[in-house]
Amino acid sequence: MTDTLYQALLYIMPPLAVIVFLALFFVKAGYGMFRTKGWGISLPNKLGWVIMECPAFLMMLYLWNGSFYKLEPALFTFFILFELHYFQRSFVFPLLMKGKSRMPIAITAMGVLFNVINAFLIGYNLFYLKGSFYTAEWLSTPTFYAGCIIFFAGMGINLHADQVIRNLRPAGDTRHYLPQKGIYRYVTSGNYFGELVEWVGFAILTQSAAAWIFVLWTFANLAPRAYAIRQRYREEFGKEAVGKRKCLIPYIY
Repeated sequence: MTDTLYQALLYIMPPLAVIVFLALFFVKAGYGMFRTKGWGISLPNKLGWVIMECPAFLMMLYLWNGSFYKLEPALFTFFILFELHYFQRSFVFPLLMKGKSRMPIAITAMGVLFNVINAFLIGYNLFYLKGSFYTAEWLSTPTFYAGCIIFFAGMGINLHADQVIRNLRPAGDTRHYLPQKGIYRYVTSGNYFGELVEWVGFAILTQSAAAWIFVLWTFANLAPRAYAIRQRYREEFGKEAVGKRKCLIPYIY
């Protein structure tokens, strides 16, 4: 039954990501600067983020713990890297958030579904279907080294970009400001770029089809929103202030 579910999701998720990518250019996900009352009942932003992100952390923990291969060096490394990201997103990032923004329950629920499915695909692929494939020698391959460098570079970009956003305005100020430091000199959604780079690195170091599907979904979710954010900045601060900065990927998009 689990194998059937995995195979079905493996084929369904890529075309669904394309549909979501196109749809998000017309319907902006209603959180952050795009939240409207039309999205219905909402939660405090910090609570919404914890509820939305922690299922990925817990799903991966569950799958790893039930695997016969869980203490194999390569698989244990994959597990730690995935959990490192989601521990930060689930339990550290929300605590550092400022302000009193709110997140619609509908967005939280969609985020939970997205995170559970992707964590299941990656975890089941790594720890069950390909568990015996990842020997200790995997840790000395060029793709593993390259993937780790890219993964941690993306994480560093993401963490710094989040810090820049948090410090844009003083306590009590609710106005929008144009971020200028670090990666924001090149793109208007530097935090999204960092996250995308992270998951590209993870896909490279694992060479997992499920991880590459996650990269596709990450781009499908973030690229339209990054475009919308750049358009909002151009409206609020003017085209000259935004300049030639791209939306998501420096010099490209």
